[in-house]
Amino acid sequence: MRRTLFVNIFGLLSAVVAVLVTVAWASATEDAVALRQADMKAMAAAAKTISGMFKDPVSYRAAEFQWAADTIRDRSGTILSGHFASETVSPQSKAMPNILEERERFDRVAKDLRDYAVALDAAAQNNPGPMSASMRMKPGEAMGGGPFGTHAASEQELSAMSAEHVFHLMLQTCTTCHARFRASP
Repeated sequence: MRRTLFVNIFGLLSAVVAVLVTVAWASATEDAVALRQADMKAMAAAAKTISGMFKDPVSYRAAEFQWAADTIRDRSGTILSGHFASETVSPQSKAMPNILEERERFDRVAKDLRDYAVALDAAAQNNPGPMSASMRMKPGEAMGGGPFGTHAASEQELSAMSAEHVFHLMLQTCTTCHARFRASP
């Protein structure tokens, strides 16, 4: 009788623990998805801010431009890679499972994004007044590798490019990542 009671209680406790572990895992996955989606939205808003300044150079404010670049810098690179360090499949997520299969490629794209943001931050620091001509793309300036060939140049090469060119490379990096690692809506 005591043994049966013990087995029943142990079985019940095991079932409760299993449910709690499942709920905790699901909650942690949802939290990770929510965090990375919040970071993606923040980066998109920051990119929109920078884009607006290139569309209307009179609206350029170095501090705001730098804040936007820093927002992207602080959410890309290893931070972005860390958001996808484990299981990416979730009903709330549009991330594709190939992120884990193509880890090196995903990490390189995340690093490239950060490198471009660092270069944009430097451009803002170097142009505290109105948007200078050196920040704008020059006629005939090549856009760079296309959506599947985008790769960050060296820091020295990036500093020699116009900020607008760097920004376009950054946008191509976003497009590359979404095309490769994000499920269509």
